[in-house]
Amino acid sequence: MYTQALDSPGKDPVAATGEAAERFQARVDADEKIEPKDWMPEAYRQTLIRQISQHAHSEIVGMLPEGNWITRAPSLRRKAVLIAKVQDEGGHGMYLYSAAETLGVSRAQMVEQLLSGAAKYSSIFNYPTLTWADVGAIGWLVDGAAIMNQVPICRCSYGPYARAMVRICREESFHQRQGFEIMMTLARGGAAQKAMAQDALDRWWWPSVMMFGPSDADSKHTAQSMRWKIKRFSNDELRQKFIDVTVPQAHFLGLTLPDAHLRLDEVSGHYEIGPIDWSEFHAVLKGNGPCNRERLEARRAAHAAGEWVREAAAAHARKLEDRAATAQHQERGSP
Repeated sequence: MYTQALDSPGKDPVAATGEAAERFQARVDADEKIEPKDWMPEAYRQTLIRQISQHAHSEIVGMLPEGNWITRAPSLRRKAVLIAKVQDEGGHGMYLYSAAETLGVSRAQMVEQLLSGAAKYSSIFNYPTLTWADVGAIGWLVDGAAIMNQVPICRCSYGPYARAMVRICREESFHQRQGFEIMMTLARGGAAQKAMAQDALDRWWWPSVMMFGPSDADSKHTAQSMRWKIKRFSNDELRQKFIDVTVPQAHFLGLTLPDAHLRLDEVSGHYEIGPIDWSEFHAVLKGNGPCNRERLEARRAAHAAGEWVREAAAAHARKLEDRAATAQHQERGSP
């Protein structure tokens, strides 16, 4: 769903040198896919682990804001669609954890990093969902930003990540449509419903714009990641694409974006926005957002509550292994 991992705290990638590194870069430049058993620079591997695992964490934590509304959805249809969407996000997390495991990190390690707070997830999920309109705003804006960010990852140089993203992006497109449809229904409803949609847009617009990460001048990982073709576009390029697509959609809905400086540059054809409050972005990343503690506490509680399931699954797996070993031993011992 969402990734800011390339710009999250972490060691700066150190470019490898030598013939192996040159051959690796030549493959990347030729748009060949790098596979798990291929040689790769350690910095490339670590960058992918950081991005993919934090992308997976974002999918899992991202289930919480909308899952909070499943029991309060305004109709059976809305409830069913929202359940399906939350299930999709859980599946996305599993695809991504599997992709990261091909790089030599275990799922248990990644989950522990999330629960301990050592690993980050998208800052967008540290905002509360106060009304039903927030579910629409998340689908329209947050998933819309995610699609803009993630479609290029389908061409990522690392094969398992690129292949996982193909299905994820297809499903995210449905999520975005669902959110826009909710917002359109509210915007075309009564005055109270339209006010609810406008309030949600007011609160989610700037966090969605910040989802693409820091401006290019402050993004320390972007240049190397683009050279490795993990990333295809810079933060500001993706942000501009999102803004250019979303502003006309807001106009269609009859809603007003919360930016007095918003204007269309007739020469470039791009929409220009006002200054972004990056202090808020960094405060949320550091754990000081409205729901940071709540989100991690919810994940820790869920992990603890599921311990018996993991133990039962492990015991069942051991039982199957023992049965297979016994059958193999008996077969060898038979005349």
